Amino acid sequence: MNQIQHYLNGRHVDGRSERFAPVYNPATGEQSAQVALASADETREAIASSEAAFATWSKLSPLKRSRILFTFKALVEEHADELAAMISREHGKVFSDAKGEVTRGLEVVEFACGIPHLQKGEHSMNVGTGVDSYSMMQPLGVCAGISPFNFPAMVPMWMFPIALACGNTFIMKPSEKDPSTPMRLAELLSEAGLPDGVFNVVNGDKEAVDVLLTDERVQAVSFVGSTPIAEYIYATASAHGKRVQALGGAKNHMVVMPDADLDQAVSALMGAAYGSAGERCMAISVAVPVGEETAERLRAKLVEQLEQLRVGPGIVEGPDNDMGPLVTREHLEKVKGYIQAGVDEGAELVVDGREAVIDGAGDGYFVGGTLFDRVTPGMRIHSEEIFGPVLAIARAASFDDAVAMINDHEYGNGTAIFTRDGDAARQYCEQIQVGMVGVNVPIPVPMAFHSFGGWKRSLFGPLHMHGPDGVRFYTRMKTITQRWPSGIREETNHFTMPTL
Repeated sequence: MNQIQHYLNGRHVDGRSERFAPVYNPATGEQSAQVALASADETREAIASSEAAFATWSKLSPLKRSRILFTFKALVEEHADELAAMISREHGKVFSDAKGEVTRGLEVVEFACGIPHLQKGEHSMNVGTGVDSYSMMQPLGVCAGISPFNFPAMVPMWMFPIALACGNTFIMKPSEKDPSTPMRLAELLSEAGLPDGVFNVVNGDKEAVDVLLTDERVQAVSFVGSTPIAEYIYATASAHGKRVQALGGAKNHMVVMPDADLDQAVSALMGAAYGSAGERCMAISVAVPVGEETAERLRAKLVEQLEQLRVGPGIVEGPDNDMGPLVTREHLEKVKGYIQAGVDEGAELVVDGREAVIDGAGDGYFVGGTLFDRVTPGMRIHSEEIFGPVLAIARAASFDDAVAMINDHEYGNGTAIFTRDGDAARQYCEQIQVGMVGVNVPIPVPMAFHSFGGWKRSLFGPLHMHGPDGVRFYTRMKTITQRWPSGIREETNHFTMPTL
């Protein structure tokens, strides 16, 4: 049985806790490995390693740190297919989705490579007579990232590249469901020339997490996961004096106006609702057609497309499937439970994914694309994040009703509107209480040079991920006000370039 351990000081390190968690191939249901779960003492050792490495890494020039990240970027590109296959085997998403995940993570690496520019402070001359002021953006110290199972490459790469570029050291705690990809990223960082101890990987569960949240040597914590855990992460780490950005759950709505290009909207919905088996915080899980005619036409086109949805293993010979399995058997049963809850609460089950016949499924964790109609606020399938391939149609009589439905929801992560009416789109962007908005774009994930984050119970903490907020999160500003007394200056013609 393959053993996945930890990565400390630039090498693989065996766990000592004698506690392990199974790692499965979701497409077959077979156990493929087991991952060590770190003890509290092992986690503290990782923190000590990161703290020791900070003393020299933080003093390295931003340009030299950037060069290491440039090399890392080239290595990830070289090994992109390997990483995508690794993701597909442990998470289940189809190969093309997995390859896209690696690409989106790389975009943040590219952004972080510009840190010599991004970390520049401000400067003002003569704020008083002979007095100048300037600021420095300095690293925090040891930072930690706790990433979810659904993006084992992308979410870590939303965290550590900016943290490292800014001069911090980093401890990654991946999901124990699919830990191989972060371990491979650690190896590639070492190959790129990252000094030992600057990036460590600790595999574990709550025991390891609680140490990261409470140890005084950890200065900042980044998290992506469910809202209850995000709230716990934020409350615990904040109480121990740490900076926290904790991204939680979502229930993302897509409004379809009567004037929308319906074929475009349906195509967008199919990818946004069923891509990656719905296991992403930016998935569109509620379609909100405005008007009965729009709803009927939208429903008919979705049913037609669902009949053509290819569901099966993530890695196949020939054309990719459109959707792979869910990550675990427990999650499969949870998603099926939500489908039954929708039926029990009176929603109309139009397409039942539980009845899908999936070629080559075997004992894999498959469920087909599911569609509900006449879903209303208050139903669990509208209120709660399912994290599966279940799309609900919640009809709205008017634009104002659609906006009110979304604004009344506890989550505010992402949303979209499909329309040809510029005024309706402008009003929507202004009135909607959601952090990320798409106009004729189904999944409005910002590019790496903008910041990612939701509103309401989708985000705990004031700063979003990557982009300008990412740099702000991983640095603290120091402002210097200085005055030099005038006097005799020693003249010299000698000038030496500073060492980079």
